Amino acid sequence: MYNNLEKIFDEVYEKFKLNLYKNMFANLQDREATLTATETFTIEVIHALNRPRVSDVTEFLECSHPNIAYKISALIKKGYLKKIQSEEDRREYYLECTEKFYEYYNMKNSYIEVVLDRLRKRVDKKDIETMEKILEIMSDELMPEVTKFINSRKDDNTPIDEK
Repeated sequence: MYNNLEKIFDEVYEKFKLNLYKNMFANLQDREATLTATETFTIEVIHALNRPRVSDVTEFLECSHPNIAYKISALIKKGYLKKIQSEEDRREYYLECTEKFYEYYNMKNSYIEVVLDRLRKRVDKKDIETMEKILEIMSDELMPEVTKFINSRKDDNTPIDEK
């Protein structure tokens, strides 16, 4: 079924997810969950699309506008998201994640930093550079379903902010 590369890639991916879920539950011990699973996925997509319009989210997720609008409204009410009116076209709004989202996001990314720091200590620089090249190829060339959509937004002059 799996060759060794697939097996190892799947193990690494699963461990990152499991660590995230463990941390999410640990942070929820003393309070109720503030986001549903669907809201969590939605805000993750909005963040990854980098200041998308509602229509971008609808198109990417292939969901109806009312369905996405409902989720966005819930995320705004809970303080994870805000709408920013376009300066060029006052009818357009961009979706921006708030500091409340980034508190969650930083918790998620902290484990990535830990693992990469350990990797840098364990593996020589040449192997790290090779790994970077492989990951760039994966991201830029081998994931066209996502890369094409992201790049089409850049071509539309959609604001791209690095947070």
